[in-house]
Amino acid sequence: MSRVSKPYEIVERALELSTTDGLVVIADEESSANLRWAGNALTTNGVTRGRTLTVIATVDGAQGTASGVVSRSAVTTDDLEPLVRAAEAAARGAGPAEDAQPLVSGVPSSPDFTDAPAETGSEVFADFAPALGDAFARARAGGRELYGFANHELTSTYLGTSTGLRLRHDQPNGTLELNAKSPDRTRSAWAGRATRDFKDVDPAAMDAELARQLGWAERRIELPAGRYETLLPPTAVADLLIYQLWSSTARDAVEGRTVFSTPGGGTRLGEQLAPLPLTLRSDPHAPGLESAPFVIAHSSGDSGSVFDNGLPLAPTDWVREGRLERLTTTRHTADLTGLPVAPGIDNLLLEGGGEKSLEEMVAATTGRALLLTCLWYIREVDPATLLLTGLTRDGVYLVEDGEVVGEVNNFRFNESPVDLLSRASEAGRTEKTLPREWGDWFTRAAMPALRIPDFNMSSVSPGV
Repeated sequence: MSRVSKPYEIVERALELSTTDGLVVIADEESSANLRWAGNALTTNGVTRGRTLTVIATVDGAQGTASGVVSRSAVTTDDLEPLVRAAEAAARGAGPAEDAQPLVSGVPSSPDFTDAPAETGSEVFADFAPALGDAFARARAGGRELYGFANHELTSTYLGTSTGLRLRHDQPNGTLELNAKSPDRTRSAWAGRATRDFKDVDPAAMDAELARQLGWAERRIELPAGRYETLLPPTAVADLLIYQLWSSTARDAVEGRTVFSTPGGGTRLGEQLAPLPLTLRSDPHAPGLESAPFVIAHSSGDSGSVFDNGLPLAPTDWVREGRLERLTTTRHTADLTGLPVAPGIDNLLLEGGGEKSLEEMVAATTGRALLLTCLWYIREVDPATLLLTGLTRDGVYLVEDGEVVGEVNNFRFNESPVDLLSRASEAGRTEKTLPREWGDWFTRAAMPALRIPDFNMSSVSPGV
């Protein structure tokens, strides 16, 4: 056998080795570069490379089609045949797959399928690193310490199937998290950014933002638990609505298990969820938030199916002008529920608010309100209402008549994102943001700040 090493060659060779009725091969070529810092000084940096190959074999039988999935990293030519045989053995030993569908066909091939994978490296930080060094100097002079990390990943995914699909997608993914602390560690502030290439992030601006927050925190005010008018910044809105999207599977709704179910069966599709004309949508081609334009599924579940690999994705409104428009489906769950096929897409945007920045929303506040920095440790309490609990972190500030007057204690909250949409009294300008809680899994988001008249701070938290 001739030696093969290029990703597309590995995909083709794996398909040639198939002895079952169907085969899907996904080759993920991954590279990453990172910087870490503490106390206003770089501590570590590194570059990594990796390859993961996923083989999905299907076997047709009298009772239906079975599937077997095997994934391995660092795959070489010698590993290919054992990997394909393992997937085929898993399929032959499995019962019929509930989500079985004909493998996708008829999708035009990607013109760059045979090209070398895209790669990232330390050069992605060529402009960012010197600017970060300048931010260290300003922070040191200002009596604050900066901690954090920058990470850039680039994954080239090659997808081939026995039905003739030959698709490829390059996904850049960059995150920057920056913490500023007072020397005695009693005050802390956080800022985060998502980026495709680190050309649109400004460490100086982030440091200035954090310096202002640490200044606010010089005055400390203790508040009890209760319901407060609250300004949720875009990062917090993203964390809540990403969880809502993850919980919006059509099958669970039809079977009466989620907040999107109706008593006696059925779903809340068509119901007005929000009085504001807000649209929650995903679009693989959204500028600056581009994601895979076809399904890439390494495993099956209610939100994804290995049989749907390669299925084209289209812009999808989940909530349109406040009304519930779509629930996520695979081809299988669409058949079960009678709803349109609507696979998940790897970005999320909330639009339809006003043009005010968060700072302008603060300035327009009358009376008292809380201004949050971010949310943390979000967990589900009740799927029937999508009640979530979690903590505030790195700064909760008291706003009085349009001015921030000090920092208050942290809280635990209990809220449902669906319920919050119904109670939001104002939405600001939509902007790209990095979710704090889900930033390891979901980074492509654009959200406005939201004003909630009665956000439920259920208890006081001792965290910083």
